[in-house]
Amino acid sequence: MNIDHARVRREGLRWLILLALNNARPVGAYESVVLATAQGMYLDATQVEIRNELGYLEERELLKLKKEPSGRWFASLTRFGIDLVEYSIECEPGIGRPAKYW
Repeated sequence: MNIDHARVRREGLRWLILLALNNARPVGAYESVVLATAQGMYLDATQVEIRNELGYLEERELLKLKKEPSGRWFASLTRFGIDLVEYSIECEPGIGRPAKYW
């Protein structure tokens, strides 16, 4: 059995980003806060990696991004992102959401 570690990391990071932004509701959070949270699980996580996954989640309409002229990114969950984190909707492939156990 071959495990694609890069895929597991990407999908886990996406779920971690959604959880961090859920905890930052209703305001949202800057990418630096998301990065610090991600580095709690993935010590070598980078800003580029976080931005890639934020962009992916924005394309999936799970979050909104505000790219400031200063270069900082600010993210907040959409209603679909909130529903996904709260297990109210199905999770399509690409996000490492654990199975609901309750």
